Amino acid sequence: MSSTFRSKYIGDRVFYRMLLTVAVPIMVQNGISNFVSLLDNIMIGRVGTEQMSGVAIVNQIMFIYFLCQFGGVSGAGIFTAQYFGYKDDDGIRHTFRYKLWLGAIITAAAIAIMTFFGKDLIGLFLNESEGGGNLQATLQYGLGYMHLIFLGMPFIFVSFTYSSTLRECGETMLPMKAGMAAVFVNLVFNYILIYGKFGFPELGVYGAAIATDISRVVECSILVIWTHRHNSTHTYIRGVYRTLKVPLNAVHKFFLTGAPLLINETLWATGIFLENQAYSLRGLNAVAGQNIANTISNVFYISFFALGDAVAIIVGQLLGAGKMKEAKETDTRIISFSVIIGLMIMIAMLMTAPLFPRLYNTNEEAKHLATLFLTVLAIAAPKDAFLHTSYFTLRSGGKTIITFFFDSFFMCVVSVPTAFILSRFTGLHVIAIFAVVHAVDLIKCVIGYVLVKKNVWMRNIVKQ
Repeated sequence: MSSTFRSKYIGDRVFYRMLLTVAVPIMVQNGISNFVSLLDNIMIGRVGTEQMSGVAIVNQIMFIYFLCQFGGVSGAGIFTAQYFGYKDDDGIRHTFRYKLWLGAIITAAAIAIMTFFGKDLIGLFLNESEGGGNLQATLQYGLGYMHLIFLGMPFIFVSFTYSSTLRECGETMLPMKAGMAAVFVNLVFNYILIYGKFGFPELGVYGAAIATDISRVVECSILVIWTHRHNSTHTYIRGVYRTLKVPLNAVHKFFLTGAPLLINETLWATGIFLENQAYSLRGLNAVAGQNIANTISNVFYISFFALGDAVAIIVGQLLGAGKMKEAKETDTRIISFSVIIGLMIMIAMLMTAPLFPRLYNTNEEAKHLATLFLTVLAIAAPKDAFLHTSYFTLRSGGKTIITFFFDSFFMCVVSVPTAFILSRFTGLHVIAIFAVVHAVDLIKCVIGYVLVKKNVWMRNIVKQ
């Protein structure tokens, strides 16, 4: 291996020390969270197929909400990272308040939509198939779980505001610790409330919802209390609530940059929702199998998801500090490292794909489909690793219009129509449809490579 190649694509110990300092806490937090989600999923899955499917469908809807929140804080977060690099506390306060307002608006809208249209949204996934289970029971379990989840949603957007701001300002350990505490609380109360342990009633899926709400309160409390107690280090938090007003020029700037990102995340999540709805036309076993596969794959995918966050933080700070050459070099190395990780994940997932579905108390067809879904996701891992870090590269320089076309526009005009047409107008097996939808992402990989290579993302947006 030539020294030039190593320098450009691999990097040295200093680079990996810097990268892992940012990425590992995020990996640990996401890893614990996804692992506990897997345990939660198994616990609910052992109650029954209808219960697991009802919760899985609601979580598909909640996924759109989470991505809306993520898009909302991320748009302002581009400025937070660069303000931090520029050492501008007032700028960080403005982004913090903007995140709070936007999070509250998104939460209120989400609760209203799910209250009035929840039954119809869940019903989209309930399609008859041989041996597919009781659809009416699945609907009732889903509605009950959804209504209880509402109680924890206000704590979600506050946690998003604090954790994103802390990460963008270089503090990745506290969100990790808060997430660890939350998932531990969630796991314990899931066990107690789902199965009725230690004198508590056996609540099934409703116990799972209550446990999730309790964990949201715990996570939010830790983030808020710790941040304000450490205001000597995180000086931007001082006086952040003296007013909730955000200057109109700042709102205008954040909105113009962040709105495409918010719209992008919303449309992308909606696209995933519609893709999964297309797969559900093959019956409730397809819903159950995909839920199992997605929960397991999320545990494997945590590493390159964290590397995407690292791009947003590290490259964003370098751009804010005006270090363009270093930003370019760092970004190239992170993308290369992410693809290598993706290849390792592919091998690990292919080896274990038949094993994890056996932990679920569901029918054999659902388990078989879960194994096949996992196999496709394993093969797609290197592709997804590249796309994830490429997306965050484009976003780090505020190129949110480009990220919109790169991400959700492609989803809406290519991926979703592909799933829609194949599921409704052909007799293809659900796994074949799933594989074709992933295969068309190779077009997106070419587009991402060209955009990153052309350096369209390399700009400082806080000094403009």
